[in-house]
Amino acid sequence: MTLILYPFGAGAMAVNLFFASLIGSWVGWPVLTPVQSVLGGAVLGVPATWAFACHIKKLMAAADRSV
Repeated sequence: MTLILYPFGAGAMAVNLFFASLIGSWVGWPVLTPVQSVLGGAVLGVPATWAFACHIKKLMAAADRSV
């Protein structure tokens, strides 16, 4: 399940990282380029996707128990 969700998690992390760098520019931090954001999203997407997949598996197990 984690491998299936990884492209979505990496993409979400890349977008979040880019927008966070835009907000950081208000205090003088540099804005990330889109390439830097995609590379950062690819790295940060691994733990984020793993955590989300664990959450979904727990929800699926709870749904199976309630039936």
